[in-house]
Amino acid sequence: MSDSVRLLIMITTQPGRGHEQVAAFERLAPLVRAETGCLRYDLHRVTGDPDRFVLLEEWTSREALAAHDTTPHMIEADATNPTFRAGPAQVLELSAQPVA
Repeated sequence: MSDSVRLLIMITTQPGRGHEQVAAFERLAPLVRAETGCLRYDLHRVTGDPDRFVLLEEWTSREALAAHDTTPHMIEADATNPTFRAGPAQVLELSAQPVA
Protein backbone atom coordinates (compact mmCIF):
# COMPACT_ATOMS: atom_id res chain seq x y z
CA MET A 1 0.00 0.00 0.00
CA SER A 2 1.34 3.40 -0.97
CA ASP A 3 1.68 6.24 1.54
CA SER A 4 1.72 8.82 -1.25
CA VAL A 5 -0.81 11.65 -1.25
CA ARG A 6 -2.71 12.42 -4.47
CA LEU A 7 -4.55 15.70 -4.92
CA LEU A 8 -6.89 16.98 -7.59
CA ILE A 9 -7.23 20.75 -7.34
CA MET A 10 -9.90 22.60 -9.30
CA ILE A 11 -9.07 26.22 -10.11
CA THR A 12 -11.22 28.90 -11.73
CA THR A 13 -9.83 32.29 -12.64
CA GLN A 14 -11.69 35.53 -13.08
CA PRO A 15 -13.08 35.84 -16.64
CA GLY A 16 -10.33 36.38 -19.17
CA ARG A 17 -7.52 35.85 -16.66
CA GLY A 18 -6.65 32.21 -17.31
CA HIS A 19 -3.39 33.28 -18.90
CA GLU A 20 -2.29 34.61 -15.49
CA GLN A 21 -2.83 31.17 -13.95
CA VAL A 22 -0.72 29.61 -16.71
CA ALA A 23 2.07 32.16 -16.22
CA ALA A 24 2.03 31.66 -12.44
CA PHE A 25 2.20 27.88 -12.89
CA GLU A 26 5.08 28.13 -15.36
CA ARG A 27 7.09 30.13 -12.80
CA LEU A 28 6.18 27.85 -9.90
CA ALA A 29 6.33 24.38 -11.46
CA PRO A 30 10.14 23.99 -11.66
CA LEU A 31 10.49 24.99 -8.00
CA VAL A 32 7.76 22.61 -6.84
CA ARG A 33 8.96 19.71 -8.98
CA ALA A 34 12.44 20.11 -7.44
CA GLU A 35 11.07 19.75 -3.90
CA THR A 36 11.83 16.60 -1.97
CA GLY A 37 8.85 14.27 -2.23
CA CYS A 38 7.17 15.76 -5.29
CA LEU A 39 6.12 12.97 -7.65
CA ARG A 40 3.71 14.94 -9.85
CA TYR A 41 2.75 18.57 -10.35
CA ASP A 42 0.80 19.08 -13.59
CA LEU A 43 -1.70 21.76 -14.61
CA HIS A 44 -4.38 21.00 -17.21
CA ARG A 45 -6.83 23.44 -18.76
CA VAL A 46 -10.45 22.28 -18.86
CA THR A 47 -11.37 21.79 -22.52
CA GLY A 48 -13.54 24.59 -23.83
CA ASP A 49 -13.03 26.92 -20.86
CA PRO A 50 -9.87 29.07 -20.84
CA ASP A 51 -10.47 30.10 -17.23
CA ARG A 52 -10.81 26.65 -15.60
CA PHE A 53 -7.98 24.32 -14.66
CA VAL A 54 -7.22 21.08 -12.86
CA LEU A 55 -3.93 20.71 -11.00
CA LEU A 56 -2.79 17.15 -10.29
CA GLU A 57 -0.31 16.71 -7.47
CA GLU A 58 1.27 13.63 -5.94
CA TRP A 59 3.60 13.62 -2.95
CA THR A 60 5.56 10.76 -1.38
CA SER A 61 4.05 11.47 2.05
CA ARG A 62 1.93 13.83 4.11
CA GLU A 63 5.15 15.21 5.56
CA ALA A 64 6.43 16.11 2.08
CA LEU A 65 3.12 17.82 1.28
CA ALA A 66 3.21 19.74 4.58
CA ALA A 67 6.77 20.90 3.86
CA HIS A 68 5.67 22.01 0.37
CA ASP A 69 2.94 24.18 1.87
CA THR A 70 5.50 26.12 3.94
CA THR A 71 8.05 26.87 1.20
CA PRO A 72 8.65 30.55 0.40
CA HIS A 73 7.47 30.09 -3.21
CA MET A 74 4.15 28.57 -2.09
CA ILE A 75 3.59 31.26 0.54
CA GLU A 76 4.15 33.87 -2.19
CA ALA A 77 1.84 32.03 -4.62
CA ASP A 78 -0.88 31.77 -1.98
CA ALA A 79 -0.68 35.54 -1.49
CA THR A 80 -0.74 36.31 -5.24
CA ASN A 81 -3.31 33.78 -6.53
CA PRO A 82 -6.38 35.66 -5.21
CA THR A 83 -5.55 38.59 -7.50
CA PHE A 84 -6.61 36.58 -10.58
CA ARG A 85 -8.63 33.64 -9.25
CA ALA A 86 -12.42 33.72 -9.02
CA GLY A 87 -12.33 32.14 -5.56
CA PRO A 88 -10.50 29.54 -3.50
CA ALA A 89 -9.35 26.39 -5.26
CA GLN A 90 -11.28 23.21 -4.47
CA VAL A 91 -8.90 20.53 -3.20
CA LEU A 92 -9.87 16.87 -3.39
CA GLU A 93 -7.70 14.10 -1.99
CA LEU A 94 -7.88 10.93 -4.04
CA SER A 95 -7.68 7.42 -2.64
CA ALA A 96 -4.48 5.52 -3.21
CA GLN A 97 -6.17 2.79 -5.24
CA PRO A 98 -8.59 3.15 -8.16
CA VAL A 99 -12.08 1.82 -7.51
CA ALA A 100 -11.93 -0.69 -10.33
